[in-house]
Parts: sequence; C-alpha cells; structure tokens
Amino acid sequence: MNKLQKRIAQSQSEWQTLQSPAAACIYLGMASCGRAAGSEGVKETILAELKKHRISARLIEVGCIGPCYMEPLMDITAHGTPRISYANVTPAKAKLIIEKHLVKGEPVRQLAVGHFGMEPVDGIPYFFDQPMLKNQVRVVLRNCGIIDPENIGHYLARDGYRGLEKALALTPDQVIEEIARSGLRGRGGAGFPTGKKWQICRNAGGDAKYLICNADEGDPGAFMNRSLLEGDPHAVLEGMLIAGYAIGASRGYIYIRAEYPLAIQRLKTAIAQMKESGLLGERILGSKFSFAVRIKEGAGAFVCGEETALIQSIAGKRGMPRTKPPFPAIAGLFGMPTVINNVETLGTVPHVLRNGSTWYKQFGVEGNYGTKTFSLVGKVRRTGLIEVPLGTSLKNIIYDIGGGLQKAFKAVQTGGPSGGCLPEELLDTPITYETLAAVGSIMGSGGLIVMDHDTCVVDVARYFLDFIQKESCGKCTSCRVGTRHMVDILDKICLGEGEVEDLDRLESLARTVKTTSLCGLGQTAPNPVFTTLRYFRSEYVEHVVNKYCPALVCRSLIEYYVIPNKCTGCQRCVGVCPTGAISGPRSEPHNLDAAKCIKCRACLEICRFDAIAGNAIAIRTREEG
Repeated sequence: MNKLQKRIAQSQSEWQTLQSPAAACIYLGMASCGRAAGSEGVKETILAELKKHRISARLIEVGCIGPCYMEPLMDITAHGTPRISYANVTPAKAKLIIEKHLVKGEPVRQLAVGHFGMEPVDGIPYFFDQPMLKNQVRVVLRNCGIIDPENIGHYLARDGYRGLEKALALTPDQVIEEIARSGLRGRGGAGFPTGKKWQICRNAGGDAKYLICNADEGDPGAFMNRSLLEGDPHAVLEGMLIAGYAIGASRGYIYIRAEYPLAIQRLKTAIAQMKESGLLGERILGSKFSFAVRIKEGAGAFVCGEETALIQSIAGKRGMPRTKPPFPAIAGLFGMPTVINNVETLGTVPHVLRNGSTWYKQFGVEGNYGTKTFSLVGKVRRTGLIEVPLGTSLKNIIYDIGGGLQKAFKAVQTGGPSGGCLPEELLDTPITYETLAAVGSIMGSGGLIVMDHDTCVVDVARYFLDFIQKESCGKCTSCRVGTRHMVDILDKICLGEGEVEDLDRLESLARTVKTTSLCGLGQTAPNPVFTTLRYFRSEYVEHVVNKYCPALVCRSLIEYYVIPNKCTGCQRCVGVCPTGAISGPRSEPHNLDAAKCIKCRACLEICRFDAIAGNAIAIRTREEG
C-alpha cells in the first residue's frame, strides 16, 4: 500500500465517521451564491450558538449544491438523524434550528427541505427528490455541496485521484484512447473532441508541451466554472494531471478571471495540499511523470476566453486572437504544442478514467455523450446550477427542472452573449451542439437565460451586442466597427428613431461581421440579432413602425398611466414610486403624473390588479392631436 492508498483509507474512515447519524455536524453553503444570500451572517450565528450551548458540533463549509434559489443552505447531522437540509436560512432561523435540532434533537420539519439518508425520514423528503434535482444526473457536480472543498481528505474519501491512479497504470496513448472512446467533447462551447485534441498535441514535435485550464468564464449570467472550482477544485486539478500525463506536458496553467477570488483561494489551497500529498511535483505517485501547476489571473478581458488570446495573455502580451492554423495543439504557448481545455472538460476527465468510457456513454445521445452543466437564470422559479444529459430538451430544463415561469414564456438565450434567443416553438429542441447551431444559437459554456413577456427582445439584442462591442479587442475592422454600427442602429430603434430599412441594414452588417471576423467573438457576435430578427421580427416592426415597445421596456417609446376601473387605491404603487409621480387617497383610483414618471417599472411590477398600463407615446400624441 503506497502513501496515497494509506491516505485514502484514512480519509474514507474519517468520512464514514463524519456521515454517521451519531456525529454532530453542520454543513453550510459557503460558495459565492451562499455568501451573496447571507451565509456569512448565518455562520456567525452558528458559531455564537454553538459556544452559547457548549455544543462540540463540527462546522463544515461546502460549495454550491445547485439550487441557488434555496441559499443559504444549512444541513445538520445529529442525534441519530441523517443529514437534514434547511433552505433560505437566516440568522434567526439558524438559531431556532440549532436550539431544536442540535440541542433538543428534534428536526425542524416545517423548515426542512430534504434529507440525505438511505431510509425515509418522517415528514421530510429525500433531498435529491426535490423537483429541481430529481431530473438531473450529477457526474461533474457529484461532490459540490457535499464535501469541504478545502479538505483533500473529503475528496480522497469519495474516490478522488483514483482516475489518476488508473491513468498512470496505462500508457499515455491508452489514456487518450479511453477519452476518445468516451466521446467527451470540449465543454467550453466549440465541442471539439477532447481525445482528438490530446492526440494532435501528443504527436506534435517540440521541446516542451503545455496544458492550460481555461477558467476565464465571462458570459453574463454564467457561473458553471466558478461553482465547480469553488465546490470541487481537486476534480479539475486531477483532470489536469491526467491530461498532462496523456499529452506529455510537465507544466500546467489555470487561467482564471481575477473576479473569482473565492475560486482562486480554494485552488491555491488545493494545490498546496496536492504538493504535501505527493500529487504535484517530481515523480508523482512513484511514476516517471512530473507536473507543476501555476495560476494566472486574468484582468477581465472577455476576449481572453478565446484560446489564442488567452495564450498571449499568459505569455505577458496583450490578449488578442491570432490567425489559425497553426492551432495551439501544434504551436501554442511560447510556440510549443499546447492543449487548452475548459474547467468542466477537465472536471469530467477523472470520472471517465475511474469509471470507464462505456459507463460515460450511457449518458447523453449519439455524438453528444455525457452530461453538461448549465447556469439556469432569469425568470424561472427555480434558479441555480444544474447538470443534465446532453439531448435533454429546453422545455424539460425550463419547466421540469426550473419550475416554469410566473408569467408567460417569451424566449430563452442559450450560449451567453454570443448565443441566440429561441422562442416557445423551439422549446422541444434537444440540447446538443448540432441542434442548437441549426436553430441559430450555440451551446457556449452553458448559460441559459429565461425571459418572459416583460422582456423586450430588441433591448436584449442591444444589451448583448453592446457587451460584445465593448469587449472586442479591436483587431478586426469588421468586429470593431461593424458591431459599433449595429449597436447604434439598435439604440435608434429603442429610442423610437428607427426606420424599416434599419432591419435590412442590421442583417447585412451581421452577415459581414460573422463572415469576416478572425475569432469566435466576432463570428458569433451577431447571433442575438440574427435570432431575434428571425423569430421576433414583429416586435422590431412595432418599434420602428408604431414606435411602441410591447414589453414596456424601452422608455423613450412608452408612458405609464393608471386604469381607473382597475385601481383599488391600495397604495402599493405609491410606496415604491421614487419620484412621487403616483398620488391619490387610499381606496380610490390613483393618478400618475407622466411629467414626474421616470419609467422605472416599479409600479408596474408591484401592482396586483393590472391597474398600471403603458401606451405608445406616438399613439397617445396622435390621439391627442
């Protein structure tokens, strides 16, 4: 039994003790989503209550388990009960839970959302039977929210580094063959076969080879990579070791955006633990394989998510894409063969090696095997991080997992700012690289933004294109200038100054930008415009012909007013109006002063009786004339 095997055996014993119902443990969600929801305050209360009651319970900080809308999540194991989870915990709730569950041994059933035990618990459902979780398949996320990400023993106890052990027992070519057989494709968006990329790099000549983990996740609304690094950093690092061994690299880089301080902290902790355990450095686990990892913090340039721009940034140069070929697998970092894999791709690799390619191919559909993580955000009831087999339909994700919307569905944006807005009639589309491309969108890294009828698609296209335009490196004239002109046209339309001819100009510019840009940023930048014009053209026509925004979003095109026969005088709108534009006595219809109204939508969103409406300024002007 080698040093690692001894450590694994010890860790498994400690983990089993930790999972015992007799143990007194508190698990607290301390990923970025939990902290944003208030888990720091909950933690302070927990520590104070443990001291007050003289309880020697162990507090374990875990990552995001998925349903961010439930955060802060606090789980307790004590007094013979399995791990029981409580959602949306506040300091006051934490105090009550500790007093009843830890002190008196009585789970607070009215606050509990699930248990993690093998046997039923009276009045409390199994946690993974939650509607958001029961249709998921957790491969990459199997440890997130379960283990302490800063404790390598927890990772080892759940089969951590077993994939590396298996890899080192094979030749590099055999490892690549196993990855190729699994059908694993790059999860960063392009979907290039991982095994093929590794083989190209391995076969390339060069004095050195490099491996890069791309953690420069910059899409608005996307947090898959961040959550995995915060909740299970060792999975990604183990994947890097396996990939490095397979391609013949001795050095790896993690390129991560500086805006992810918690993920960076946990990566640094994990790397230090690996060095102490003999999992980094010279002759890893007694083999001839040596490997070192360095973290490179990016400065927030969206274009550095593109692999050649990323390479330039690591080399200390301005992050700008270059022409391909040669591809990085042939000539990448410092001119040497380089493999760049996404965080999720590398986080998947250990599971494939540990369980085998046949096991992995049971998930997904032909040509799109395995699972994919998505950040599900927007107007769905249940927001958070999810993992589903490829081939799952958009409808299944939005309605079965996300719980649907409170208002009528309008569109879903897939693939981030470079993706497309897809309408309701395409919700049966299975999510694969090819099917999304066929309808004008992309997989991207996995962002899903759900919109209802309060969303203006013209405004959405303008927002995403403005983001892309600002993030353009400026190297290509078509991208630098073309996207600027497209944003200007969309601004005109949203201001009520658009013309019918502008729609043809937009499409013409979009085609030019798409076909003449050097890198993926420019080539996919027009997707929001293409898809909104294709599927929601009537909304553009409303903006340019009737000078009206049906979603009541574009402020220059609408004015709000009160419908007297619907207004009950409840004064909820009066309370939220920041400018005092709404007035009137209680229980009587109110008045709205258009001159004072800043069109912030606060009254529209809070009214329970649909008594606030919007009209086109142009129509009102014509009527008054």
